[in-house]
Amino acid sequence: MEDRVFNYGANAVCFEKNGHKYGMICSWATQVDYDKIVMLIGAQSVTGKHITKGDIIGVSVLSVRQEDVMNTLGNNHSDEVDKFKNLDYTLKDSAILINNASVNMVVEVIDVLHLAGIEEDSLVYGLIKSHTKSGEEMLTVR
Repeated sequence: MEDRVFNYGANAVCFEKNGHKYGMICSWATQVDYDKIVMLIGAQSVTGKHITKGDIIGVSVLSVRQEDVMNTLGNNHSDEVDKFKNLDYTLKDSAILINNASVNMVVEVIDVLHLAGIEEDSLVYGLIKSHTKSGEEMLTVR
């Protein structure tokens, strides 16, 4: 039974690693300190499987006008299709940032944790190295 007690954001988690671009949508992401975030990434995610401690990744909080970006990054797997073929993005080191998102963050992965009860999933703990805000309203999924 699916019972949502919160509204969720549409957060694009994107990076380039070993010459390949990875991207996904992570709804379960939140700030846990002024400069730190956590994201719960499901075991089925090809993108999530490639995130390791020390990586520099992009986290873009999508805007209400970017539902198409959410659908593009949320469908299929990064090893099956080029999700970035028709997306407007900026590469900053290895972090891929979605242009015109509400917030763009360059995040250094501090650790990838596996907690009791959700061992197969990854809890990604990251340090926000830099961020920009566009003023666009954030996209929420209800």
